[in-house]
Amino acid sequence: MDANPVAVGHGGPPGAGGRLVGLPATELAARVRSGEVSAVEVVGQHLAHIAAVEARVGAFRVVRTEAALAEAAAVDVRPDRARLPLAGVPVAVKDNVAVAGETATDGSGAFVPQVAVADHPVVARLRAAGAVVVGITRVPELCVFAATDGPGTVSRNPWDTALSPGGSSGGSAAAVASGGVPLAHGNDGMGSLRLPAAACGLVTMKPGSGVVTAQLGADSWSGMAENGVLATSVADLAVAHAVLAHTPATEPRDDDDAALTVAVSTRSPVPGARLDAEGRAAVEAVAARLRELGHTVVRRDPPVPVPVALGVVARWLAGADADAELLGVDRHALEPRTRTHARLGRWVRRAGVVRPATARAFRRQVTDWFAGSAAAAEPGVDLLLTPIVTGPPLAARPWHERGWLANVTANARWAPWASAWNMSGLPALVLPVGRRASGTPLAVQFVGPPGAETRLLWLAAELERQEPWRRHAPVFDPAGPG
Repeated sequence: MDANPVAVGHGGPPGAGGRLVGLPATELAARVRSGEVSAVEVVGQHLAHIAAVEARVGAFRVVRTEAALAEAAAVDVRPDRARLPLAGVPVAVKDNVAVAGETATDGSGAFVPQVAVADHPVVARLRAAGAVVVGITRVPELCVFAATDGPGTVSRNPWDTALSPGGSSGGSAAAVASGGVPLAHGNDGMGSLRLPAAACGLVTMKPGSGVVTAQLGADSWSGMAENGVLATSVADLAVAHAVLAHTPATEPRDDDDAALTVAVSTRSPVPGARLDAEGRAAVEAVAARLRELGHTVVRRDPPVPVPVALGVVARWLAGADADAELLGVDRHALEPRTRTHARLGRWVRRAGVVRPATARAFRRQVTDWFAGSAAAAEPGVDLLLTPIVTGPPLAARPWHERGWLANVTANARWAPWASAWNMSGLPALVLPVGRRASGTPLAVQFVGPPGAETRLLWLAAELERQEPWRRHAPVFDPAGPG
């Protein structure tokens, strides 16, 4: 295990394949499959780029320089290389799942992590598809909060290093947005994929329940957490999602004339959390674009009852306590904010506040809302369009030094539109739709009924074709600033 990348220069002189850093995962894989470039060359160039930018971003806890180059060499001699969907593609893995030969710390120094003897199923699927794990990315302690920091480290947003890349998959998002990897694994218990994607100008999808294996912590936060990936294009996301879900890749839709009915809602489920003007304008611009593309847009708020909001908070608290128990954490060694969170979670668990029936009822209610009601003369909708965050990302600062209430308040005010869809187990996708006046990304969220992952990917691809987004933060863009 390598704690730091070796100094191999800024990409070194590109080999016969030219500059490879910054290319989409789909293109890199195609070149490796054809033999035009080697996986070693692809991985080597990405490791060099990480070495050049990592000190300013703080995305990685571990960079696996020697191990990654050895794994890339193994890909180059695989007899099935020509059939691998992610042949030679460098990927990063979030620090809360097992990577064989490495440790997963869950962002905490309060326990002694064990070296994993086997990969988590999602890591195994990535490697089986030809991907090469180049590093382990940073997370907040126990993956609880919406900014990524800890003692001695603050991960930073490549679009503006004064801002956070979000959390808890913030290190993964920073790694992709800075060009270190074209794809990164993450997971989402209350927006932990979607919030970093919004902060860092990336596209991601939280799959619906059971689509991708979870196996996170004690009980995947009472079933709210799902594994997924962060990417710079919908095509890359679609291929990586297919690998994780162990399904055929989504093909581009050839019936762009097929109209969808999309509901639009900007109502915040969190009292006092207000969408800023730039975010509201972004939602309205996407709604207008959908109409131009022939889709029907209606104004309709989804049902998010108070018991659902309370149930989400209960699971958030209980999940931290259950994970701390599973890991054998020394609770006195936890950060003060996490220690408070886990202590409240222990009370929640003992009081039996987490009730599976609440989640089941909400899933039925919101699924019925998508389907519509003939009795109420309310037609169904295919997808829901909402904001994802209220404004720019949180500041990049040592949030772990602040109290629990300050952290929770900041998280709730910034990200009120994410967690309901974890509670319901419905799929939700976030994609970039422009930039703020400050230059940081703007994003929106689409939610669908059970089984709508392909529909979400199709619509995202359609919007991307109309208005492609910048794939990397300018200062860190391997293609050069701009």
